[in-house]
Amino acid sequence: MRSIWKGDLSFGLVNVPVKVYSATESHDRKSYQVDSSDGTRIRYRRVREGTDTEVDYSDIANAYESESGETVILTKDDLSTLPVQKSPEISILEFVPVEQVDPIYFDKPYYLEPSSKSPKAYVLLAKALEETDRLAIATFTLRNRTRVAALRVVDGVMTLQTLLWPDEVRKPDFGFLDEDTEIRDQELKMAASLIESMASDYDPSEFEDTYQNELAKLIEAKAEGSEAFPESEEEKPGEEDSEVADLLAALRASVKDRGASDEDEAEKKDTAAKKAAKKAPAKKAAAKKAPAKKAASKSCSGSSGSKSTAKKAPVKKASRRAS
Repeated sequence: MRSIWKGDLSFGLVNVPVKVYSATESHDRKSYQVDSSDGTRIRYRRVREGTDTEVDYSDIANAYESESGETVILTKDDLSTLPVQKSPEISILEFVPVEQVDPIYFDKPYYLEPSSKSPKAYVLLAKALEETDRLAIATFTLRNRTRVAALRVVDGVMTLQTLLWPDEVRKPDFGFLDEDTEIRDQELKMAASLIESMASDYDPSEFEDTYQNELAKLIEAKAEGSEAFPESEEEKPGEEDSEVADLLAALRASVKDRGASDEDEAEKKDTAAKKAAKKAPAKKAAAKKAPAKKAASKSCSGSSGSKSTAKKAPVKKASRRAS
């Protein structure tokens, strides 16, 4: 990697010499615009409006609109007079808890490498940040612009992440925020159950840019004169599957796909118990038929005592088994 900035990381009376490197890079495939009919490359020229006269880059200035609506032209010389601090220093202003800086403010990250002979001061500050679980809020000047940034540690390397200014983050002004939306306990419980069933630890290596992968296949297929993605005979999504209107039903289906939830198990047990309860009376009804037979045998035998009836019943059963 090639450093883009060199200076000192300072807080209090401590100075840590560092080099700054861009921490990210684009993996998008490079392309250029052409005429689709024959592939002739398209070029852009800076010309005066209404004419074909080309303007040199050195003669181009920036036009801004004043509060009164007047157009103001500022040249590169004008912009160079701005009293921007050009000190090669990353000034740490304060140390704040990590959770207090919302990720929505994060912009572009930069790696900091120790540029002194001994990295002890660098490593000491990095370990202290990790131990205290805090971010350092700092300001510095990069490409003639003052920036605010958060200093944090990523895999043992101090990372300077520029932050958006407060007025650059839009306030969400949506109507539903003022509405009192009713959420049932069962819906909330099912949503939480779905989240728990999908809980995991984040591993960036598990994800890939499918668009770039498919784009590469398309480019190679075009070069070879073949078809990259032949149409399959599979049904188009949404032909038979109707949209689930009930949120609770959708959540229940999602949980079921990832493994039965506790509620589903409870419902299964309850259903099984009800089925068992329905079968129980049928058995009792069958058992009541036996006394009817005993009564019949009693009347036929003409016996008046209950003991004699009890003795005769087993004899009849035995004679039937023997036959």
